[in-house]
Amino acid sequence: MNMLRNGKEEKPHTNKWNFAVYIGFFAGFIWGGIKMIENYFHLTSLSPGFLIEPFFLHHYLMTAHGYIMGWLAYIVMSVIAALLYAVFLAKAKGPWVGIVYGLVWWGVIFLLIGPVSGMTNWIGIMDWNTIITELCLFVVWGLFIGYSISFEFTDERIREPYKKTAK
Repeated sequence: MNMLRNGKEEKPHTNKWNFAVYIGFFAGFIWGGIKMIENYFHLTSLSPGFLIEPFFLHHYLMTAHGYIMGWLAYIVMSVIAALLYAVFLAKAKGPWVGIVYGLVWWGVIFLLIGPVSGMTNWIGIMDWNTIITELCLFVVWGLFIGYSISFEFTDERIREPYKKTAK
């Protein structure tokens, strides 16, 4: 049931934490699946489980179980990223913040954490196909997370038609 505030009908509020986990899960599910397709077609030299490379043998990560473990790791990372976005950037408007968010995650993983932890090679050693493919994946992943969360928690949603339900 919708409440009246100042004579205007107010839509029910979405729980920020549940919504962020929901968006993060589907971001990881969708874009982690795309990561596996990238690897299958040799668009990248990184395995789908590159996020957990420091904890498992590379040979294991190239098996079916390793692919699933990598996919699950991508989902967990996406849920964490969505929760962070919901905390700090939920009120950002437009798609550009999400695109920059994906670029920042790419930079942190491929320029800072990855080379130091053994998750990825140094960027100078990687081939251009891997660099560009991973950059594009992180951009659309960040866009998905950022725009989905921002759209829900800003005034952008008032542009959507709202149907009254019959009583």
